Amino acid sequence: MTTGGADATARLISRLASRGLTVAVAESLTGGALAAELTRPAGASAVVLGGVVVYATELKHTLVGVDAALLAEHGPVHPEVARQLARGVRERLAVGGRAADIGIATTGVAGPDGQGGQAPGTVFLGLSYGETTEAMPLALTGDRATIRVQTVTVATQLLVERFAAE
Repeated sequence: MTTGGADATARLISRLASRGLTVAVAESLTGGALAAELTRPAGASAVVLGGVVVYATELKHTLVGVDAALLAEHGPVHPEVARQLARGVRERLAVGGRAADIGIATTGVAGPDGQGGQAPGTVFLGLSYGETTEAMPLALTGDRATIRVQTVTVATQLLVERFAAE
């Protein structure tokens, strides 16, 4: 992700590495694109522990630990699902018994059709760090590819703002 001539993702990775912080990623609608963006810069191996693509709803529960009753009641496109994905991936991708410092997650509808009563462009980002876990709702527009790219861009910007701001 290049912003104003500076590579924001490379700056993020550098800042996280200098602070000794690690990241784990859980993705649904982005299908691995966020993990690909975070591992693009040199030095990413010191920061990015890994990622899991949980495209199928059931895998959100079995691989990352999202509450099955929540998924049954609200479906995969819900702010609490995003929070649980972000929190769960930190623990599930622990290395050497140490959980990731930061968990980031994407869930939503890229389109072209809606899903579970949610319109294309309805996206939730989950972010978990320390004792804080939150969800950010996004209302994106465009075709399927555009919504997926926008989701990766916003998620990366969120990480930059929270962990690599100047």
